[in-house]
Amino acid sequence: MQTTGVAVIGFGTVGTGVVGLLLEDGDRLAHAAGCRLVLRRVCDVDLDRPRDVSVPADLLTTRAEDCLNDPDVQVIVETVGGTTFAVDLMKQALAAGKHVVTANKAALAERGPELFRAAHAAGRSISFEASCAAGIPIIRAIRDGLIANRISGLTAILNGTCNYILTRMSSTGAAYGDALAEAQAKGYAEADPTLDVSGEDARHKLAILGALAFGTHVDLANVYVEGIRGISPQDITFGAQLGYVLKLLAIGRFQDGGLSLRVHPTFIPAENPLATVTGADNAVLLTGHAVGDTFYEGPGAGRMPTASSIVADLVDVALGRAQLTFQHIAWLAGRSPSVAMQPIAGVRSRTYLRFDVADETGVLAAVAGALGRHDISVASVLQREPTRPDSVPLVITTHEAREGNVADALAEIQNLPFMNCPAVRIRMLDRHHEDAP
Repeated sequence: MQTTGVAVIGFGTVGTGVVGLLLEDGDRLAHAAGCRLVLRRVCDVDLDRPRDVSVPADLLTTRAEDCLNDPDVQVIVETVGGTTFAVDLMKQALAAGKHVVTANKAALAERGPELFRAAHAAGRSISFEASCAAGIPIIRAIRDGLIANRISGLTAILNGTCNYILTRMSSTGAAYGDALAEAQAKGYAEADPTLDVSGEDARHKLAILGALAFGTHVDLANVYVEGIRGISPQDITFGAQLGYVLKLLAIGRFQDGGLSLRVHPTFIPAENPLATVTGADNAVLLTGHAVGDTFYEGPGAGRMPTASSIVADLVDVALGRAQLTFQHIAWLAGRSPSVAMQPIAGVRSRTYLRFDVADETGVLAAVAGALGRHDISVASVLQREPTRPDSVPLVITTHEAREGNVADALAEIQNLPFMNCPAVRIRMLDRHHEDAP
């Protein structure tokens, strides 16, 4: 049976999961895949930290070069993370004739072309199934399963931390800070959750999936992002009364001749399958011209879901599949045709707006008039009892309008004398045209 030598560099949470699968499930994997993955080296700067996986001492090293220079190692698994040392490490591995498997979404999104050009020059491959949605094989689905399709839409929940927080806010009425603290206590959020709650983590993943789905290199600067830190339980409640659920969505669409890629909180219809994705799970809804809609859901992070995808990539390398597919994905090295990007101001979508206004006559007419002057049509109005003696919440949903027009209208409305605080704006996924939010 063919054998492939593997070195794991980065013996942290994910690296430990990969090592455990290779050591404990090696025979089963060999039987299922028809090839044997042999763990040759495990590298980390700290080998003294307790771990729940027992590794033979002769496989352990603190020197990455021991892995790079080992002739019995054909594949390097990079689980270090980051965009500096990890990128240098992967380039060195490729130059040394090793294939690379990684879950490093930041490195791929920020320095992908540099890495992919190095791989092409070396005649080696980079596999990255675990970089997006961890346990969901979404890279394979787009690259292989949907190869006959022109992908027209990608709508996804790509951050488990944000999905957990919004789920708790929706189900319990908890404030953002309380839901975040609960997520941290349960291990769903980091001590510093900035990368997640700012939307940046989902932005990295959308840059990768968008490039693959739409066949073009994506500059991270062209992916619009808003996080969830400003979300209020009040808006989640009002959205529910309108039949919508709030999610942090990553959205890719062709609209008006340009490709729009954006990450932001979005109200989605309660009947949309993405609305039922709760807790820390991820999900992806893809629309292809031949197949229609396909939906994928599963664990989006964690030690074993990520390790599962890494080992699947290792099998692809061992069988030669990774090398075949990698060499023919043009966008990886910036060799694909450029696609016009749609700036956020030009994107058309429906919008939820909440205004805290003085309880006086003429307010609704003034707000509707300002919206109308910017070609924004009101779809519905929701008004509740005053939350304070001097303030009334006024909720308006709009028909589809350009983002730039909405921003201009809000700037005008904000200067009106009855406004008590800045307006709240949340995009909406159209109930009747869910492929064009």
